[in-house]
Amino acid sequence: MAAFEQTIAHALAPLIGRPVGVPAWLIERYPELSRISLRRGGLPVRVGGWALGRRSVAAITLWRTIFVAPGVVLEAELLLHELRHVHQFEATASFPLRYLWESIRRGYRANRYEADARTYAATQVRTSVTGPPRGDV
Repeated sequence: MAAFEQTIAHALAPLIGRPVGVPAWLIERYPELSRISLRRGGLPVRVGGWALGRRSVAAITLWRTIFVAPGVVLEAELLLHELRHVHQFEATASFPLRYLWESIRRGYRANRYEADARTYAATQVRTSVTGPPRGDV
């Protein structure tokens, strides 16, 4: 990467985060995670937190990109939960509006898209043949 491109990437990191890879052991265990784009930090995790009265959220998904807050461990259940939001974005162009409406009507925890993502992630982890590795983060 040229010096100019590095400077731009560094300057934009607080807004759009920095790209990171999904750990290889997670892709090996859950190949569907290879479809996502993963970024660490950025404004989206802050805005999501503000909407919930917090400084940040652990992660937030915008289309095929998952933004993870700094310091949050990349665990299967979290990334699979966010992957489900990728599926939801892909299912209908109106998903962002539907998600917001659900959150306004029912609150974050009772939002049907959140409930679906929690169920999806828990099911994927529970049915994984090999289970999570011990001490591998």
